[in-house]
Amino acid sequence: MELFSHRQGIKPIKNIMQVESMDDDLRNTLWNNLCIHYWDNVQRHYISEFSIYYPSIEVLLKRIWHNYYKKPIDTMNNVWSGTYNEIRDYFFSCKWNEVYDFIEFVANSYPSNRDDPANIKFMNSCNFVLQEEVAAYRFVGGRITQITSETEIAEIEKALSVPDSLKPIKIHLKTALDLLADRTSPDYRNSIKESISAVESLCKIIAKNDKAPLTLAIETIEKGKKIKMHRALGRAFIELYSYTNAAEGIRHGLSDEPNLDLEDARFMLVSCSAFINYLIVKSSKAGINL
Repeated sequence: MELFSHRQGIKPIKNIMQVESMDDDLRNTLWNNLCIHYWDNVQRHYISEFSIYYPSIEVLLKRIWHNYYKKPIDTMNNVWSGTYNEIRDYFFSCKWNEVYDFIEFVANSYPSNRDDPANIKFMNSCNFVLQEEVAAYRFVGGRITQITSETEIAEIEKALSVPDSLKPIKIHLKTALDLLADRTSPDYRNSIKESISAVESLCKIIAKNDKAPLTLAIETIEKGKKIKMHRALGRAFIELYSYTNAAEGIRHGLSDEPNLDLEDARFMLVSCSAFINYLIVKSSKAGINL
């Protein structure tokens, strides 16, 4: 089935959130981090001089050749520029997942383990880049770890593929995704607002009251027993709605910039998408025509 995001001509969610891909901006900035934290420290011409001037870099290079490339160490070019170019050529030609393999290997191999201050700074810098470029991975405990799961993505995609009769829900969710995934100027505050507004729009439709705020709409659904929903679940989303009304002034303007992050916006988008999918299925079972 062709999904909403495909029909609208925008990138698939897996590309927007960089789950099974890596665009040039992300690859370039990760390489720049390698240069800043490792390669740019080298100011000598020959590898044979490294044991005196750059022993840690020499160890790292030999480990790359021996443990990562699985090549004979004596095939390493003695001229630093040649070795550097070989590493660079690999980095920019390898698959997206191999980029993660490589930066993880470097962070755990210079000079002895990941607790070296240089490695910690490198991993922190990479995590900043990974968040900025909306990648689904982070360094956690020295390992590249996926923080956006296939299940989360599936919930968003399913919610975006709701029928045209629920167009307001589509618009809110698409806007929430666009605001979250804006690489230049992400707007987490309004992304969260759009996510909860998508839930509010659906609850209004189920409650048959387009003037009701989310709290009243859920209470109407519960009291009227329009669908079989555990009360605790409804209460949970009323609490989330209260959070968006109170915490950081998400739904009401403040003079100060709210202290919100990608994780806040992603959590709300995934949670609201899942709740929308849940309500649609429950409504169908209750014979409610949406």
